[in-house]
Amino acid sequence: MYRFMHMATLVIAGEIIFGLPFHTARFFRPTLLEAFGFTNTQLGDVFAIYGVTAMIAYFPGGILADRFSARALLTISLVTTGVGGFYMATYPGTLGMALLYGYWGVTTILLFWAALIRATREWGGTTSQGRAFGILDGGRGVAAALFATLAVFVFAGFLPGNAALASDEERRAAFRVVILLYSFAAIGAALLTWFLIPTAKHFGDSSRSLFHGAAVVITRPLVWAQAAVIVCAYCGYKGLDNYSLYAVQVLGMNEVEGARLAAYGSYIRPVAAVAAGFLADRWSASRTIGASFIVLLFTYAMLSIALPDGPGLAVIYANIFVSFFAVFALRGVYFALLEENKTPAYYTGAVTGMVSFVGYTPEIFFAPITGRILDASPGIVGHQNYFLFLTAVVVIGILVVAGLLRLQRSNSHLGWPHDPALEMKSSTK
Repeated sequence: MYRFMHMATLVIAGEIIFGLPFHTARFFRPTLLEAFGFTNTQLGDVFAIYGVTAMIAYFPGGILADRFSARALLTISLVTTGVGGFYMATYPGTLGMALLYGYWGVTTILLFWAALIRATREWGGTTSQGRAFGILDGGRGVAAALFATLAVFVFAGFLPGNAALASDEERRAAFRVVILLYSFAAIGAALLTWFLIPTAKHFGDSSRSLFHGAAVVITRPLVWAQAAVIVCAYCGYKGLDNYSLYAVQVLGMNEVEGARLAAYGSYIRPVAAVAAGFLADRWSASRTIGASFIVLLFTYAMLSIALPDGPGLAVIYANIFVSFFAVFALRGVYFALLEENKTPAYYTGAVTGMVSFVGYTPEIFFAPITGRILDASPGIVGHQNYFLFLTAVVVIGILVVAGLLRLQRSNSHLGWPHDPALEMKSSTK
């Protein structure tokens, strides 16, 4: 029961922390654009600010995760993130939103991300890494879907019966309620974390510099390969942010229907992530990742040419939901590569910080690039070009996995620095 509560808390915290910066844009993108008066390009640039501050925070965050209690790190992150939502609810302008997203880049990453990954790896032990990370991401999917469904229900309740007839003020008022809902959820998750996460600390060797682990991991080829895998996989995940807008602009849905489509897609996440996790434990994480990229290659290629008329509409819906499955499968297992790549436990935080620092750079470049793609060719052509861009990314992902498998077969991943003191501390936690 304790293990269940422990993982359930990590799941809830791991998803709600990203509700304000990401759920509001993923599930309510058309509404957010109208309520704030943003273009796709402007919103993309706001996300780029988040990406820059998050990228800066990943590496030191990994070092801190090897030294300090996950309980304190996670709790502080959730509270400070939730407080930011109160400012968002005032509808600041472009500069205010850019500053807010820069702030969120720090609050959601510096004290949170590597601590979450380390806690999950320890929960899974040496034989169930795929299962641990699959459950984490799958559970996060359940949390995301349930909360998004609740948010859509609340949003619809504050709009007129026909959402298309809502005035700008009614739309802004309804969306403000959604923002505040996510704010209070983050603070509530902080309380759960404080009471249900154990207080054990992760001490590294205090005689060494904080940056000793960083100096070691940057020399490991497999660390860089894992980071490149995450770059490509995360582009696919960021690609889901466009689906509600695609539903409105191409499939002819209204804002509520578009939000529902994105929310329903999130229900695929637990199935995909857990299934991928079990497959990774029985096959391998790297091969599971490669298979997911191949599925996405055909899916994105089809979406780049399909038209929403006659049988084409069924093809679009099928490929949308297949892409949800493949993207969530990728997210469910790419951190299982830590064990597959034989990363010592006492370098978990440092490696997590390194691969995240590189792997989540799409937070910087993805939204600005795709926002410009969409604005350059409004309508279906822009969305088809968007999927062509994603097709090119997954081709790179397939090549990276091939290189990763080659590295794993060689001896380049062996020979981590031997440190008996650190091994003893890691094994007795």
